[in-house]
Amino acid sequence: MESLNPDQLPALISLLDEPDEKSFSFIREQIFLFGEAALDPLTSALNNSLDGLVHDRIGKIIQEIRQEKLRHQVGDWMQFGSSDLLKGFLLISQTGYPDLNEEDLLIKIEQLRADAWLELNDNLTALETVKVLNHILFGMHKFEPNRVNLTAPSNQYLNTLLETRKGNPLTLGMLYLILAHRLHLPIHGVNLPQHFILAYLTDIHSPHPTGQEVLFYINPFNQGAVFTRREIELFLRQMKLKPDPSYFAPCTNVDIIHRLLHSLVHTYTRLGSKEKVEELNRLIETTESMFREDEGSKGDKLPGR
Repeated sequence: MESLNPDQLPALISLLDEPDEKSFSFIREQIFLFGEAALDPLTSALNNSLDGLVHDRIGKIIQEIRQEKLRHQVGDWMQFGSSDLLKGFLLISQTGYPDLNEEDLLIKIEQLRADAWLELNDNLTALETVKVLNHILFGMHKFEPNRVNLTAPSNQYLNTLLETRKGNPLTLGMLYLILAHRLHLPIHGVNLPQHFILAYLTDIHSPHPTGQEVLFYINPFNQGAVFTRREIELFLRQMKLKPDPSYFAPCTNVDIIHRLLHSLVHTYTRLGSKEKVEELNRLIETTESMFREDEGSKGDKLPGR
């Protein structure tokens, strides 16, 4: 902010040992006004502090500033950049790992893309193309479902998914989708209740794809197994769910990221991490509010559009 004097920041940080809570709250709010510019001085003070109270206060202020920044970044992604699912996945992964190395993760994703690109060609059928992707992800790079604990935090973040090579239906599906998008393949996510699957479409250029354009479906949680609409209908019957057109049609990247956020809330609720649940719920509330406003004015964009 133009009205803020950067020279005031060190003085404000030096006052964080203020014993009076009302005075501390004022100091905290003044520091918070500096936003991201306060992060480096606060981190330096955190590393040099020997006072337990001050250390705790600085840590919480840093966390709040980072959360506020992340809320704006996710909101901007939803409004202007949601065609890039990888960016959305990276942003949400920062809720668990604020200092994750994005460049390192991008290199790993590019390696997957390059390995698949070398084996693809324009003469392959859709089924043969999926067979190549399955070989790269599940054969060559050994990604596999974590069937022991679907809600483990390690299943929910891109960096841990790439490190452990284990994930749940949603994150394995997101990785598969990210790879497909980088190879310009007509594969989209399908927001099936209690499961996340993929759909291979007849046309990558369709502006508003529906279930009628699906050649077949892919289950990334089962080594990329291919199946038909009939299997989805049977699944819905078993789950005693009424069929809905959205269960067969491509969803948006915004839908996928919202599903990931709700999955994280479920994970940390089970773990009893109240503070983490509150943080994620604030992010959900902010992004859903932005999305409702944006949807009313221009509508949502489909993946890759």
